[in-house]
Amino acid sequence: MTMSAGITELVPEALRTRIVALRRELHQQPELAFNELKTARSLEAALRELGIDDIRRVGETGVVGRVPGRNRSAPVVAVRGDIDALPIQEATGLPFASAIPNVMHACGHDVHASWAVGAAALLVSEPAEGDVLVVLQPAEEVGKGALAILESGALDGVAAIFGGHVDRRFDVGQVVADDGPLAASADMFEIELVGVGAHAARPHEARDPIVALAAVVSALQTIVARRLNPATPGVVTIGMVQAGSAPNVIPDRARLSGTVRAVEPQSRALMLSEVERVTKAVAAGFGVEAKVVIDKGTPPIVNPPRATKWAREAAIEVLGESNVVPLGFLNLAGEDFAHYMERIPGCFLRIGAREAGGPVIPAHSPVFYPAEESLFVGAAVLAECARVASRELAVGR
Repeated sequence: MTMSAGITELVPEALRTRIVALRRELHQQPELAFNELKTARSLEAALRELGIDDIRRVGETGVVGRVPGRNRSAPVVAVRGDIDALPIQEATGLPFASAIPNVMHACGHDVHASWAVGAAALLVSEPAEGDVLVVLQPAEEVGKGALAILESGALDGVAAIFGGHVDRRFDVGQVVADDGPLAASADMFEIELVGVGAHAARPHEARDPIVALAAVVSALQTIVARRLNPATPGVVTIGMVQAGSAPNVIPDRARLSGTVRAVEPQSRALMLSEVERVTKAVAAGFGVEAKVVIDKGTPPIVNPPRATKWAREAAIEVLGESNVVPLGFLNLAGEDFAHYMERIPGCFLRIGAREAGGPVIPAHSPVFYPAEESLFVGAAVLAECARVASRELAVGR
């Protein structure tokens, strides 16, 4: 991959070399959620090499480093990079491909972690008004890492937080800094239907949970079609069904599970309550019992206008106004950065990661790779987000 001069000039050559090497090291040795032990050691060492000595290990395998600002009494802001990988066998063929079977950085978290270190380096050389916390967060893929960081108290008193995600739908050098919905809530549900088993030749002696399951699957699709305002995005998807052990046996129970996605709290609450109500009502019509378990995951990300204004200003300063582009579609994937934004104002960015002429490759694919130039964009933009927010908070704007 060739690197355009404009992108490479965003960070000094020595830093480019350092964060590319760090990214490749992390990519080759990926670790799953809350098992990022080597990853955390490497990231802590990288921060110490920058001269940062205020470093905490929090949230089981998380790392938080504090970069001093010019005015230690000014409001503190934070930038975040997530660090965990996925249980996927890599098929990129990269020379630094994962050396761990069935584990891969298929969502770009190796890049996110490395550009957060890059942002720290840029903030060391050109500090923000106040201190900046560099948050290297575990377990984003399971939606638990941000909560672990928050529960540790490491971000108490932080006035604003910024993060970003690589995205091969956008070219390297493009950044999305939109206010409003940017990611959806990601809740899961499990349903068990308990009936009465019998011989397949004598269904009248059974209360068939498989027939009830089929009706429940169909009925759940009416939640979005008939209960949700058509102007409000939402998804109810069944991802797994399990029932039976033989073709001539009616089982006594059947199971299904799925996910609910929403972009606002009201529609989220409506759809989750409807999953339970519809399931129990349909099951009762078939004479079976329904047990419904809702596992609430990450809330939606809704970027607020004030913090998004700071992020846009930062991105324009680094890349120019023409490279700050709209998302242009609705994203119903989940992102646990949302947990921070329930407590701390902030903005979450999409950062282009497609090299010139390259294909669009979806995240969570065994052939996913972000263009390495995105490292420099992410580092420079997040560092500038911290500077702009710190300055504006210091003067009360």
